[in-house]
Amino acid sequence: MNDLTPEDLLAALAGRYSVGPKQMEAPAPTPEHLRLAAQLALRAPDHLGLHPFRFVSVAPAQRAALGELFARAAQRRGLDDTEVAAARRRAHNGPALLAVIGRLREDVDDVPMHEQWMCIGGAVMNLLNALHLLGYGAKVVSGLSVRDAEVRDAFCAPGEVLVAWVIAGTPTRSTRARHDERVDDLLTEWLGIEP
Repeated sequence: MNDLTPEDLLAALAGRYSVGPKQMEAPAPTPEHLRLAAQLALRAPDHLGLHPFRFVSVAPAQRAALGELFARAAQRRGLDDTEVAAARRRAHNGPALLAVIGRLREDVDDVPMHEQWMCIGGAVMNLLNALHLLGYGAKVVSGLSVRDAEVRDAFCAPGEVLVAWVIAGTPTRSTRARHDERVDDLLTEWLGIEP
């Protein structure tokens, strides 16, 4: 790793794209690798060090229980048996599954909510980048399950919010951009105010 130049690292990061569950297989990230990725998440910009996020790993032995939570949530939404079964199967997507939990604070005047949300997004991106550099593929998914009260309560303490899920595993094929990536549309120069 010491022989890598900054350009090498940037090129490696530029090759990170979301990897869906159908394009990944075991092995999952090891507990040590998940810990390294979570450690890198702590490098997200975090005004006053509030750490408005945390991650919860769902062990393989707990996937069936999560599937039942997803199935009950689908039933409450009035979905048919086929859709309920599909919701149940989503708990088994990806060799590794993490819940992203937001711990937003409304009582800190110096750190408005939008800054805390930015921190959560930065933390998730750092986690994804770390997993990528460790050789794994990953993807952030959400869906209606994150808004279901029973699912949320199974993961969150009072005042927390279930933001999304991160699935991760070993990619089975290389990935690429699915959208046009023109940086000139994203980075412009401010020309000031006309007199």
